Amino acid sequence: MTDTTQAVKANPAAESFAALFEASATQSDQINEGDIVSGTVLKVGKDTVVVDIGYKSEGVISISEFYDANGELTVAAGDKVDVLVESKENEHGLVMLSKEKADKLKVWDEISAACERDELIEGTITQRVKGGLSVTIPGGVKAFLPGSQVDLRPVRNLDKLLGQTFDFKVIKFNKKRGNIVLSRRVLLEKERDRLKAMTLENLQEDQIVTGTIKNITEYGAFVDLGGIDGLLHITDMSWGRVNHPSEMFDVGDEVTVRVLKYNAETERVSLGLKQTMEDPWNQAADMYAPGKKISGKVVSITDYGAFVELQQGVEGLIHVSEMTWTKPKHPSKVLDMGQEVECIVLDIDAQNKRISLGLKQLEPDPWTVFTDKYNPGDVILGKVRSITDYGVFIGIEDGVDGMVHKSDLSWTQRINNPAELYRKGDEVQAIILSVNDEEKKVSLGIKQLYEDPWMFIPDRYPEGTVVEVRVVSTNEYGAHVELEQNVEGSIPRAEIHHDLSVDPGQVLNAGDIVKAQVIRLDDEDRRITLSLKSAEGSEVRSEMKYDPEAQKARPRATPASSRPSAATLGDLLKGKLGDLSVAPSSDEDDDA
Repeated sequence: MTDTTQAVKANPAAESFAALFEASATQSDQINEGDIVSGTVLKVGKDTVVVDIGYKSEGVISISEFYDANGELTVAAGDKVDVLVESKENEHGLVMLSKEKADKLKVWDEISAACERDELIEGTITQRVKGGLSVTIPGGVKAFLPGSQVDLRPVRNLDKLLGQTFDFKVIKFNKKRGNIVLSRRVLLEKERDRLKAMTLENLQEDQIVTGTIKNITEYGAFVDLGGIDGLLHITDMSWGRVNHPSEMFDVGDEVTVRVLKYNAETERVSLGLKQTMEDPWNQAADMYAPGKKISGKVVSITDYGAFVELQQGVEGLIHVSEMTWTKPKHPSKVLDMGQEVECIVLDIDAQNKRISLGLKQLEPDPWTVFTDKYNPGDVILGKVRSITDYGVFIGIEDGVDGMVHKSDLSWTQRINNPAELYRKGDEVQAIILSVNDEEKKVSLGIKQLYEDPWMFIPDRYPEGTVVEVRVVSTNEYGAHVELEQNVEGSIPRAEIHHDLSVDPGQVLNAGDIVKAQVIRLDDEDRRITLSLKSAEGSEVRSEMKYDPEAQKARPRATPASSRPSAATLGDLLKGKLGDLSVAPSSDEDDDA
């Protein structure tokens, strides 16, 4: 028996003190650094809070750990607090404690327990970080929410979630590393599956349902019906024209639609919005009878015409051929997008949802105006609209042109290129030769304004006549000459020189005045053939001498008496038409 034991037995008070001392020593031995223990606040000082944790020495905590977010002190003497033992004794013999660290460790324990029980935890998204978001859970613990776990679909703008509070599931937990990974998608998937099962159980075709626009594409919009998405195709959005689904909807809009098709095996659902409303074409046949004058807005322009919206869901087509009475232009040259336009209903096919419209029918038909005003044989005065390789187009009235074929430009000249004689905009006189009502074509003539010179050429230039001619041009085959203005002939190479090896250009030059003998007249081909060799030594008839001034001064014949007197010779001499006439005066006919 030790001396201490003998002393305790001899003194009961000493026995009680020894018991307390022994219990205190035992508790002290059980407290270790890093433990969370319960203590009582003994004193709240200026900088520290003194706490009794049953240790041989008192513990201290920085008073800053007891202020709330508003700066209010949350502790008083006598309060019970859980604290973390950071160190048993410092140089002052005090135990260093921490309430904040104890609270955080308690949170981690609660999170660990929640994970084991597969429970959810609540958290607030506080910051955007690399790869996702940072979530603060109760107790101030930070957790990581990957971007792929935020929602069922990728979220483009994660910033819009900042400050929002959600329930999360812990999918990864490491207390040692202080790593917590959360997921919101797992919860949404479970909820979606629950709603999907309920929706599929009740879904059927022709049913009216309400959903939310979930996604918008070029060809339609996906509607969340409750766990399952249905496609609202762009063609089923409206009876009218929809260029893009975004014109009608935004993501998140609520919409009431009809189930058009539902395949339970593939879980595909086709929806329709316009099918919840009456088809406007049901009344179209009564509203848009042929011949009715209506108005609408141009909503589309194509190469072949323009579509006009008459009412929502009802459009008509103005074909390019029905826009103007003149030569069709591109529709964009006649109408503009969004333009309000009046037109005439030409035809309607309500069954196939087609309406043909006309724009030109609002104006008089220029062809009718022309046929009422003109007849074959009338002389017209118009401007050259266009020139082609085969003729000249002359404007007669607005919307009506006539064509002068190149063969009807001159009685005597062979004209290969009408552009050598006329230019666009020239004012020209011509006579109407024929009118084709079926094809709406007018044939004009210019040479017909004058008598055919070949009516007098055989008498004026009989074979054997020697005349003076002007050389126009030469080539290897001979020479081209002019007998008088617009009366031309040719001299074959064999008729220029006795030596056939001599090139015609060595004998004749353009502009030379020479005498030649008419050796052949071809009425059918309207050709005059002459010879230099045959004219050698022969005398030229005085009236057959080449005199450009005399030829120009010689008056020409007026148009036939059956034609309007407006086509006078004086008028024609002012333009190019006068250059095409070669008819002599009646006195000269007598002399010939």
